[in-house]
Formats: sequence, structure tokens, C-alpha cells
Amino acid sequence: PRPNTPAAEWTNQLSEDVKMTRLRRINELNLKHAAQRRARMQDRTVEVLVEERNVKVPTQVMGRTTQGYIVYCEGDINELKGELINVKIEECHTYYLKGTRVDMS
Repeated sequence: PRPNTPAAEWTNQLSEDVKMTRLRRINELNLKHAAQRRARMQDRTVEVLVEERNVKVPTQVMGRTTQGYIVYCEGDINELKGELINVKIEECHTYYLKGTRVDMS
């Protein structure tokens, strides 16, 4: 328990091993569920608000979907920053999506 809370003074505390095991199980489930949620985005075209350049791949921009997913795609940050673009999702990773910009006109 957090310090200076009523639970911190309880005498029947769980062992550190039990706490760590439970935390590990929660984190594993979180990763599994995150991967499942992102996998549902595969082959969808989503609207993305472009925020910044991808620091690892300067020819790509990074933005977010309306659900808050991070999306990377090719583009010029000077032209696209602050713009809403459509991106077809082609790769789903644990913490981000990658795709190609599509023209919906």
C-alpha cells in the first residue's frame, strides 16, 4: 500500500512475491489486450491528427486517431502538422500503428 494511508498500517499485508506476481499478471493481460485492440485496426482507414515528426524516421509524421492510438505514416511535417489526414493501417504493433496516407476525395 501507499505510505500514509490506512491500508499501510494493516497487519495482514501481502508478501512482496504475491504483489509482484499479481502485478506481472496484470501487465501481461494489459499487453495482450492492447495487441488485440490494435489488431482490430488492421486494414481500416482512420482519421489522424498529425502532431509531429517521427524522431526515429524523419520522413514520417506521427499523429493520433480519435481513439488516441499513435499512428506513423510517410509525410512532410511542415505541410501536415495540425492537419487531419486519412491513413490506411497496414501494421499493428503493441504501442503504435503504421500505415499509408490515402486520399478520400
